Amino acid sequence: MEDFEIRKLSDALGAEIVGLDVTAPVDADTAAALRAAWREHIVLLFRAPGLTQDQQLRFAGAFGEIGRRPRPRGERPEDAATVDDAVMLISNIRVDGKPIGSLPDGEMYFHHDTIFKEVPNLGTMLYAIEVPSRGGNTRFANHYLAWDALPDRIRERVKGRTAHHVYDYVVYASREGKGARAGTVDGCTHPVSITHPGTGRRALYVDRLMTMRIDGLPEDESDAILDEMFDIAEREAFVYEHVWTPGDLLVWDNLCSSHARTDFPADERRLLRRCQIAGEARPAG
Repeated sequence: MEDFEIRKLSDALGAEIVGLDVTAPVDADTAAALRAAWREHIVLLFRAPGLTQDQQLRFAGAFGEIGRRPRPRGERPEDAATVDDAVMLISNIRVDGKPIGSLPDGEMYFHHDTIFKEVPNLGTMLYAIEVPSRGGNTRFANHYLAWDALPDRIRERVKGRTAHHVYDYVVYASREGKGARAGTVDGCTHPVSITHPGTGRRALYVDRLMTMRIDGLPEDESDAILDEMFDIAEREAFVYEHVWTPGDLLVWDNLCSSHARTDFPADERRLLRRCQIAGEARPAG
């Protein structure tokens, strides 16, 4: 087993792993220790200048099975000859007017990756290649703390209930319009709070970007409860904001945290390489 140091990034969540060469194969004992640190700290940071795509995918395997992208190769903006099927480029760079990646510009609200799927991905691993001079930061919210902070009246009202989530960036700035589009976009229902399979802890499982409604409640009550939940989850005391530098590698737990992106200059390049850790089952309440 390789020894490494764990340095907390904030009181809310996050830790930097120091002294581990992520470009080299990881033995079973080291992988187990990394997963334990991941479960405890939710977000792990590694400094890995020059990390290649193959090295990133191999290292991601220490955390679980690599998630495969559902979009067919021909429908992706990435160069199929150089970018693995499991990889997404997150970038605003365009070549001959065509984007080389996805999710290019601007701010993005807090969300859980693939919450709109029946079996959401367990984790996400993101590597910074080019970053703007300012902005484009990633903010992480601890949803264990969010659930613990909910008023009892809300916990009782949502007890045993599910929420519906959609993948619809066209109208992501508001829930307005999502109801009418719910049958035309990817969507799925999950418990409002889930029990994390790795820790047994309960986490709030709704987010501002993708959660459309709490099932079984009148629309106005659902909206009011969701807005209060979002505000609690996004309290500064529950959030760690990561300012990227090239060579940063982050892996985060997608079930007990949500994340958001801050705005950045549209005329500056941003390029990150993403892969995901597959989930094993539908989240349980």
